[in-house]
Amino acid sequence: MENSNSSIEGNNLRVRKLELSDKSKGFLELLRQLTVCDSVSDKEFEDRFKEISMYGDDHVICVIEDEISGKIIASGSVFIEKKFIRKCGKVGHIEDVVVDAGSRGMQLGKKIVGFLADHARSMGCYKVILDCSDENKVFYEKCGFKKKEIQMHRTDDPLKTIVGLGLTDDTVIVDTVTCLNMDGF
Repeated sequence: MENSNSSIEGNNLRVRKLELSDKSKGFLELLRQLTVCDSVSDKEFEDRFKEISMYGDDHVICVIEDEISGKIIASGSVFIEKKFIRKCGKVGHIEDVVVDAGSRGMQLGKKIVGFLADHARSMGCYKVILDCSDENKVFYEKCGFKKKEIQMHRTDDPLKTIVGLGLTDDTVIVDTVTCLNMDGF
């Protein structure tokens, strides 16, 4: 695994694990460039940080900090799945890779993915996997990943599930209310 506190040559950029103080360095704002990231209080952030930290090296979030601005400009995470197959093997799952829009083109995404993949290998993972959009396929191929099979998704939000079925708005409201009142839904 790469040094968990390494500098990127020629820049004032530091690759390291997430720290509690990173909330004030724009970590959540960076995640909002990737997907929905609602407001998180300092207490909620601290609680989640502590929860993730309890997993030790089985769940790592790495960041790149611009030491001049003090901002987090790239991030990604990897968690280690422990299996019974392949002699109780392990699989690394890379998630939530994002580079700040103003810092793209500097190979920071490759640095994040490399850090995470190296970490997974150091933990004994027999493979490292991730999901990505078609638009990001070429990027991940440049990071050494290959397309294999397909990804399936199921949401646990009943409203999204019903809307996804293409029903009318009136049906959605009725069916959502009905479904939410059913035991075991």
